[in-house]
Amino acid sequence: MNKEFNIERYLSNGVEKIVKNALKASFSNPRESIFMAKYAHSAKKAIDLRRSAEENGEHIPPFLIASITSSCNLHCAGCYSRANHACKDSAPVDQMTTEEWDAVFTEAADMGIGFILLAGGEPFVRKDIIEMAAGHPDILFPIFTNGTMVTNQYLTLFDKNRNLVPILSIEGSEETTDNRRGKGVYQRLQDSMRRMKENGILFGASVTVTTENMEEVLSDTFINDMYEKGAKAIIYVEFVPVTEEARHLAPGDEERAYIKKHLQEQREKHDDMVMIAFPGDEKTSGGCLAAGRGFFHINSHGGAEPCPFSPYSDINVRTAGLRGAMRSALFQGIQAENLLMEDHAGGCVLFERREQVEALMQQ
Repeated sequence: MNKEFNIERYLSNGVEKIVKNALKASFSNPRESIFMAKYAHSAKKAIDLRRSAEENGEHIPPFLIASITSSCNLHCAGCYSRANHACKDSAPVDQMTTEEWDAVFTEAADMGIGFILLAGGEPFVRKDIIEMAAGHPDILFPIFTNGTMVTNQYLTLFDKNRNLVPILSIEGSEETTDNRRGKGVYQRLQDSMRRMKENGILFGASVTVTTENMEEVLSDTFINDMYEKGAKAIIYVEFVPVTEEARHLAPGDEERAYIKKHLQEQREKHDDMVMIAFPGDEKTSGGCLAAGRGFFHINSHGGAEPCPFSPYSDINVRTAGLRGAMRSALFQGIQAENLLMEDHAGGCVLFERREQVEALMQQ
């Protein structure tokens, strides 16, 4: 394995590796194997579409992040979404409809976007959209969920539609997870993982990495436990401090070096798992992939934003579509100012440089 891990190659040209890893781990499940074989063809088609667009002067990012709801049933400590008022207990009015999201997903497939990460709030609140997403088999939909709303109906949906891949959020041990997400959440996660494994559902885990849990969540004990429970992917996301009091939890240079070293070791030990770290892996591709370089974020109202941690928008997919959104003056300004290439202290360069992003919004 190469010592340097290039996330941009991994997420675009490397789609086939993810598929092969999933295939390797799923021969015991014929339905999953059949889907993965079909998806391998779709992934190659998506790469060819993006490559053709690039040759014609149009850059298409390999994936999107879509926050399909602003509603969530938990109140996690340090939640950036609640801190910027993008997440509430009940969904506000004027959120994107099922039909509007369907149009976005259709255009994405036509453009060669093969991954759409569904987020929230809590995406399981919008069963209508998840059911609709199942009808886009050329797109792989990782669904970032807190794992507390996994019903038998959802298990049946995931079993029949293998392009839907739940990614369950966990912080490490029971104590660490419940301290951030609420008492009893860890045990509900364990139950959800157990039921998914019993039903042969492909799923992964998402971990918010802090200075306090990084050794635990990169340890053999934790990763072996996730592997035994059936997780085929682990997505590590550095904590973004939304208050000065929480800044000490954000990994610095020394901690990032630790994360990089141990993640590389774990990839070599578990080559049939997918492990990605943000923003650490982005540095190998010359900086942050937000604002259309590798992805952008669509909020629950259709606003196209650089990323979930940078909730600024000057264009809406409801009126502009995906292609129009990628011509966002804000996105172009962020790239022209080289904000994506700068070093930063927290987990998100655009969050750290939000005053500069706000200034671009005024131009």
